[in-house]
Amino acid sequence: MSDDFVLDVTRIREDARRKMAAGPVTDSYGADSERVIDILNDVIATEMVCWLRYTRHAISATGIDRAQVAAEFTEHAAQEMQHAMRAAERVSQLGGEPDFDPATLARRAHTDYTTPSPNDLKEMLEHNLLAERIVISSYQEIVRWLADRDPTTRRLLESILEEEEEHADDILDLLGA
Repeated sequence: MSDDFVLDVTRIREDARRKMAAGPVTDSYGADSERVIDILNDVIATEMVCWLRYTRHAISATGIDRAQVAAEFTEHAAQEMQHAMRAAERVSQLGGEPDFDPATLARRAHTDYTTPSPNDLKEMLEHNLLAERIVISSYQEIVRWLADRDPTTRRLLESILEEEEEHADDILDLLGA
């Protein structure tokens, strides 16, 4: 097997100097940054809707298992907010503006905001499990689409995806399934 890899450091240095204003987006960036920014803004919307849903469920939950379920919802809500912030930071790194517009969050989100009866913890858990499964599937598709064109965004989404899978597993445990 021939090793024909040659790194043209002189060209890389010249390009880096010439395009300083582009920040971290270099000529070797392999994706359409505007499309990635749009997708990440939808991720932000999804994570914000999940944060809102988990927060509402944590506050309104009642019943004998309320403390345990509300604690799990509160933990998941905090992680969803962190996911949104991490996606927003990446949008900014790519030269875009993070979209937190409340008027469009629900429309852009992959999941729904639901308000089951406060005394129906099982329904709350099921709604959140469904949302987690939707997020897992959509983020897996985004990761596959990114492939090696934007490894930084791919790794970001993979790390978020890992936590979303943990959320689904936690909820499944609470459902006793």
